[in-house]
Amino acid sequence: MKLLLDTCAFLWLVTDDEALSPESRNLFSDPINDVFLSAISGWEIMLKHSLGKLPLPTPLEQFLSTQRTRHHIEPLPLREEATVHLPKLPALHKDPFDRMLICQAIQHELTILTPDPLITQYAIRAIW
Repeated sequence: MKLLLDTCAFLWLVTDDEALSPESRNLFSDPINDVFLSAISGWEIMLKHSLGKLPLPTPLEQFLSTQRTRHHIEPLPLREEATVHLPKLPALHKDPFDRMLICQAIQHELTILTPDPLITQYAIRAIW
């Protein structure tokens, strides 16, 4: 399975937070699954950190790449092909970061690991 981590799922995973569901932990740790973190999540993390809303355990410049490497998570760049799905999405969710994750999931046929009930309303594969 190809998994795309929602931003909060990534943060919970790398901090070993109990909020990460047991099913998500199992899917993430199964070596048969490919796990991705979107550049969109990186942007969201950097923005929230710069606004003082998200403390990080290491300097921002090192956090993403260090954690992705440590946890064997592949980067997923945002490509133009994914953005064309945006105007086709119903207005179920107003968060622009989550809407772009949904577009990437559609484009790359990924399953999103997310606790967000608004994301699960879209015609995509989502698990929590």
